[in-house]
Amino acid sequence: MTEFLNGLLHMRRSAWELVASVLIALGVFMLMQPFALWMFSYSFVVTLVGTVMFIIVSHFPE
Repeated sequence: MTEFLNGLLHMRRSAWELVASVLIALGVFMLMQPFALWMFSYSFVVTLVGTVMFIIVSHFPE
């Protein structure tokens, strides 16, 4: 856990790619769930933020 937090603080690729991947997965889940309309409404934004974030952090150092 401390290694993950240090990776976030020191702008390391692996930690930020994990956060971006979780955002993408969360956005896809929000898109496919049938329970809450507000989740469906924000699913595209969450997926888009995760995708753009993944593209940006792929240029961070290891």
